[in-house]
Amino acid sequence: MVKRVFLIVIVGILVVSCGSYRKIQKSQDPELKYNAAINYFQDGKYTKAASLFDDLSTYYRGTRKAQEVLYMLAESYMGQKDYYSAIEHYKIYVKNFPQGDYIRECTYMKGYCNYLLSPDARLDQSYTNEAIAAFEDFVAAFPNSDKVTDAYGYIEELKEKLAYKAYLNAKTYYNLGIYIGNNYRSAIIVAENALRDYPETKYREELFFLILSSKYKEATHSVEEKKQERYREVIDEYYNYENEFPEGKNIKQAKKYLKEANNYLKE
Repeated sequence: MVKRVFLIVIVGILVVSCGSYRKIQKSQDPELKYNAAINYFQDGKYTKAASLFDDLSTYYRGTRKAQEVLYMLAESYMGQKDYYSAIEHYKIYVKNFPQGDYIRECTYMKGYCNYLLSPDARLDQSYTNEAIAAFEDFVAAFPNSDKVTDAYGYIEELKEKLAYKAYLNAKTYYNLGIYIGNNYRSAIIVAENALRDYPETKYREELFFLILSSKYKEATHSVEEKKQERYREVIDEYYNYENEFPEGKNIKQAKKYLKEANNYLKE
């Protein structure tokens, strides 16, 4: 009996609450809607808050309150973890209110939402690039912000992901070998570009060794008139690797490449 009464009370509260929300939605009083939206947001009811702020964004367009409503709408989407919608509204704020009260927060959150949407390195990295660009804009515009350290940390993490993606792409070309063309040359180009773009990457040794391995494989599969030139490239690349990683984990294999290249050129 007690449980039944309790359930009736809860259901009653929910019905009243839903009824109240519907009345607020239909209301023509913007201040009532705004205050209700703030309360819903503070209570963690982000879907209801977003719906009301969305209505208010039309009403307050062109007024001083427009930027606050737009910012709260973006924050409400953020609360729902709807990062796609949040990004779009942070972008709108940055575009429409470059000197606005919330420009610092929106510039940062534009980067952070893209960071949260950045996928595994094997997938398309559009969000990763967007995040890096947004964080770099933030650092340039607000160098004294207490969020700058975080922004630099995210930039470093995201660039590391791009370096890893480049390594995976180069490795894919290497594994394709001479299938429908010289994929070793493509592996070399991709790896060299990665080293140029991400010189501090933790995959630096792997990229150097992949270039050396690709040049070695390319030499072994070359036609006779190109072998000498390409084995010389192997020797040069060996010393590039050894100079930077004299005790690298691949040094033994690298020395084998060097020995074979020297043996060929002595013949």
